[in-house]
This record gives sequence, C-alpha cells and structure tokens, in this order.
Amino acid sequence: MRVPLIAGNWKMNTTVTDAVNLVKEMRDDLEKIPDVDKVICPPFVSLAPLKELVAGSTIKLGAQNLYFAEKGAYTGEISPLMLADLCEYVIIGHSERRQYFGESGDIVNKKVVSALKAGLIPILCIGEKLAENEAGKTEEVVTRQLNAALENIDDSDGLILAYEPVWAIGTGRAATGKQANETIAIIRNCISRIYDRRVSREIRILYGGSVTAANTAEFMNQPDIDGALVGGASLKAAEFISIVAQASTTK
Repeated sequence: MRVPLIAGNWKMNTTVTDAVNLVKEMRDDLEKIPDVDKVICPPFVSLAPLKELVAGSTIKLGAQNLYFAEKGAYTGEISPLMLADLCEYVIIGHSERRQYFGESGDIVNKKVVSALKAGLIPILCIGEKLAENEAGKTEEVVTRQLNAALENIDDSDGLILAYEPVWAIGTGRAATGKQANETIAIIRNCISRIYDRRVSREIRILYGGSVTAANTAEFMNQPDIDGALVGGASLKAAEFISIVAQASTTK
C-alpha cells in the first residue's frame, strides 16, 4: 500500500520568524496524525532553524528547488550537497520554475539526477497549461515532460511525482477529483513504459493545484492519488492540519 504524503510548498512566503512560529503552531497536532508522510517546504533561509524545530518528530523538511552542480561559481544558487544536511526532500520542475525561470526538460532532468545522487527525494512536478488542456493535449504534455525529466534515470527508488495542472495553481480553480485521477492514471501508465508495472504500482503521485481543506477528501478518495502538494493552504496552520488529517482517514 502506498503511504499518503502531504507536502506544503510555502513558495516565497514567510520570514524565518514567521516560519518558526507557523511550525510551532502546527507541530503538536501534526504529530498526532498517523499513517501520513508530512513534508514542509519552506524558503531556503528557514531550513536550518526548522530542522532543529522538527528534530525527533515525524515532520520532514523539503527544499523548493536546487541547482544541479555540487559546487562552483554559480552565485545565488543552492547545491544538492548543501541541502542534504538540512532536508530529505526537494521539489523539482515546479511550473513556476519552468514558466518564470525558463527551466527546460533537460535542466529538470539534471536536477533530478543530482538530487538522487545526493540522497535527496525528488518531488518531480509535471502538468499542462490551460490552452494545452483545452486542446486535449494533457496526455501528450505530461508524457513529454516525464520522458524528458527521467531520461537515463534507471533507479526510480524514492522518486515522488506531483501532477500540477498549471491552470489550477494559485487560481482557486482546482481540477475535479475525477479529472485529476484520470490524468494521474495516464502518468502511471507512462511510468510503466519508462520502468515497469511494479514501479507504476508503487510510485506515489500527488495532486497539486488549489488544494484546500474543503476539497482534499475529493482527491484523496481517488484510487490513483496518493496525496497533495499544497500551496497557499499550507501557510494556514488549521487548514494544513485538516488536510493532513483527511489524508490519514481517507486512505
């Protein structure tokens, strides 16, 4: 059975003080929720203090991005080796990275390779734009993105996927549970072709895009959805706790 995973992507929000206070507000309640992997992805600057704060708990930390080189003259970048001492997970290929920072499939692939090499667990994001969705190109787009991101990656152990339709991210316009599950089933079939049916059955695939406490159960009750990558709602303690709790009770 695939263990549900709920990851909170805080994006470029919270100061270090804000981050510490938010985790303090959520920590005890999150600890009481069984059978769900809980991951918080704050800005880079908050990883170190939050690592101390969640030490000994079931709450895990993730970074929102990395650069694929281990070190060098790359001003402003963060390497996988730097992250490996601070967190266990890293978001790669988020649509905002692709859209605003021009990350290509080749760059995403290099980042996945470097994360795995450093012992980090990638949360690999894929998803189509609104025009692509309306043109019936969802399967084509997610298949292309998966093939590019996973090229020459033979070992998929630990890899997590997140289907994030671009048209649903931060818009308040979430996909329906049925829509999300249908696309995630397509993704599983693609994974079976890239790897095999065992990997397809075992890999965890999250849904992301305007996830809230009000619609979490709709997604978690779908057979192919294993959790959520939560944006704005993860910045609200009570709402994030509710999302995690619902993931525990619906799977």
